[in-house]
Amino acid sequence: MSKMPETTFADLSLADKTPVSKSRIEARRFSDVSTCSFSSACFTGSSDEDEISPKDAKQSNSSGSSDFCVKNIGKASFGRREIEIAEQEMPGIMTLRKRATDDKPLKNAKIVGCTHVNAQTAVLIETLIQLGASVRWAACNIFSTQNAVAAALAEVGVPIFAWRGETEEEFWWCLDKCIHKEGWQPNMILDDGGDATHLMLKKYPDYFKSIKGIVEESLTGVHRLYQMSKAGKLTVPAINVNDSVTKNKFDTYYTCRDSILDSLKRTTDIMFGGKQIVVCGYGDVGKGCAEALRGQGCVVYITEVDPICALQAAMNGYRVVRLGEVIRTVDVVITATGNKHVVTRDHMNRMKNGCIVCNMGHSCSEIDVSSLHTPELTWQRVRSQVDHIIWPDGKMIILLAEGRLVNLSCSTISSFVVSVASSTQALALIELYSAPGRYKSDVYLLPKKMDEYVASLHLSTFDAHLTELTDSQAKFLGLSKAGPFKANYYRY
Repeated sequence: MSKMPETTFADLSLADKTPVSKSRIEARRFSDVSTCSFSSACFTGSSDEDEISPKDAKQSNSSGSSDFCVKNIGKASFGRREIEIAEQEMPGIMTLRKRATDDKPLKNAKIVGCTHVNAQTAVLIETLIQLGASVRWAACNIFSTQNAVAAALAEVGVPIFAWRGETEEEFWWCLDKCIHKEGWQPNMILDDGGDATHLMLKKYPDYFKSIKGIVEESLTGVHRLYQMSKAGKLTVPAINVNDSVTKNKFDTYYTCRDSILDSLKRTTDIMFGGKQIVVCGYGDVGKGCAEALRGQGCVVYITEVDPICALQAAMNGYRVVRLGEVIRTVDVVITATGNKHVVTRDHMNRMKNGCIVCNMGHSCSEIDVSSLHTPELTWQRVRSQVDHIIWPDGKMIILLAEGRLVNLSCSTISSFVVSVASSTQALALIELYSAPGRYKSDVYLLPKKMDEYVASLHLSTFDAHLTELTDSQAKFLGLSKAGPFKANYYRY
């Protein structure tokens, strides 16, 4: 069987120059709740006895550097093993690292990163460094950092400022330390939620003038970029990887399909068979969650505002309802919309005793957690990331991760599908950095060619063999034998 022609970096076409359409409502990252403590496992962080903030402690790595702030540098060896395990399940980003290391396409790039800090992100960070970049990194979520992994990165000299359980003030302090360093000025941003972009533009506008490009991977962050562009404040080009095929159809869908079960099991020990569960939102996140739960024998309801998504849910055999119609009877409520106040205090007042409430969307305001901080309600921390909220009549609901992203706060995620997203982010950074002046100050989508290249990097894991078009077939379809194989408007 003949082989497909190998795609090189030079073959990758430019990003689709169609500006991103308006996204859904942006939501704020923090709710007015206190931070909490965690168990000792790598994915859950530090112990309940920790009282001293890492920013008040003096630490240095084995080389004597103290340009970092993590929970405990002594956990670096454990974190290194976590990273090595992740590398084995991330064929795409590791192949990209191997192919591009000699070329150093990111030489002299100075990247500010604000993403989740876990073993999979560490593989991306170390890949960017091997491709020639200098990086400084902070966490985009106060509950998702793997402390041992952060320590491992600090040990090898990565300036990282992140630990699990940061307060809101500590979050912004970490991000500020990441952006501002004497003798070092960023020229690229890799963002997840838009906070690095926001802080740099607000506090360090002179730095922002030197930025060559922004790569954003979240719905919230893309919406922020759209707002900036509309207001004329976006003065640099940006690539939206959130809406790339490889991010939405692989990372988003498959990660959520796997991790929703893991999150609920770790936190509540729930038996799924026969449980009534409502999933709010039937985008790629909701689709993954609904499929996994139905496969475990759950009765799954869907809520939707979009008639197209609602029709998809109905034709897939789910009952499409309004939340108020089932709120008194369901056992679990899962939000996955990217909106705000999808679950309100009124909804929670009507929930049955023992109902589990959690969020799988990027935004932390889908559940109106602030409305639960009233004198008549009692909060009980029963285990890491699990709170019982008790009403005066004795009714109790179970809130996970204080309404934040439950899979990254309470469980682990699949390294393989994160490899898909990480490869996409790395290629987007290379594209923007290596093409100064090619893009205007707007938000761009990834080209189909780049999506196909990322997918091809992962096929060997499954011993998958692509069929090659004949010359006459390619001519008949009007395609190049090397792709892209679908038009930009094609929806997978």
